[in-house]
Amino acid sequence: MSSRPAPDGRITVAVITRDRPESLLRTLDALAALPERPPVVVVDNGRDGATREVVRAHPAVTRLIRPGANTGAVGRNLAVRQAATPYVAFSDDDSWWEPGSLRRAADLLDACPRLGLVAARTLVGPDRADDPLNAVLAASPLPREPDLPGRPVLGFLACACVARRDAFLDAGGYHPLLFFGGEETLLAYDLAAGGWGVTYEPSLTARHAPEPGGRSGRGHQVRRNEVLTLVLRRPFPVALRAGARLTASAVRGEPGARRALREVAARLPAALARRRPLPARVERAARLLDGPRRSRRSGGGHERAGGGRSTRPSTG
Repeated sequence: MSSRPAPDGRITVAVITRDRPESLLRTLDALAALPERPPVVVVDNGRDGATREVVRAHPAVTRLIRPGANTGAVGRNLAVRQAATPYVAFSDDDSWWEPGSLRRAADLLDACPRLGLVAARTLVGPDRADDPLNAVLAASPLPREPDLPGRPVLGFLACACVARRDAFLDAGGYHPLLFFGGEETLLAYDLAAGGWGVTYEPSLTARHAPEPGGRSGRGHQVRRNEVLTLVLRRPFPVALRAGARLTASAVRGEPGARRALREVAARLPAALARRRPLPARVERAARLLDGPRRSRRSGGGHERAGGGRSTRPSTG
């Protein structure tokens, strides 16, 4: 009789969830079945007692963190701080990893000391359709780097990536000013600014099974955070152009634009106080990725290898 492989020991999975115990249970069962047998840290952003019971009864979970409020993407920072392994993979309560992908990611991170974060190919739903963001990341115009695997990018999907724990913490993790919605671009900028590589490697596979419609009211957050990210890290003319586009959208009455503009204005003083422009080499890469902007109803941003997204994870 063959026995299960020994736990990998190099990688923890961080899961954020909010008030969706059935979906979370499916994710935890999938993670528990992986040959890598990773420890799982769950951050419960909700107040649902059923979620607490699911987590406490599940053998895959090694730690449950309950902040007592919805921390949004910052919940992932809490999980990373508690991880005892050198690498951390991320899942939401509607996503998980394909067998072997976590071991492959750990091997890549072992072999490439400058690799700070590697983004996986994401397959959506029961038919395993390619998330449109896969093609965007694969087409990144950034030149390949000899000491990094895959395609260099400045964007990824938060529920389909693996990070070096030290690099993630060195970059500060997810920024609290953004809370949720297109928060990945700022982290990618900050990793690159710290000298860490960020790449897309399609040999790694994550699964995503979003509920139909997801959570409502997310479009304005993506639009808001695109502008705030530019204020925080990019030259003022770039941020001003994005602000002007959002203002024009608000004047036209586009859904969510007015709310996004109000929230940008409310957060602008904090963004200016925390502003830290990118190093010249990273700004050059960001400009290369900017390209012609393509409007999107859901976010007012643009899909590119530097950020944007297609199928939004619905947790937070």
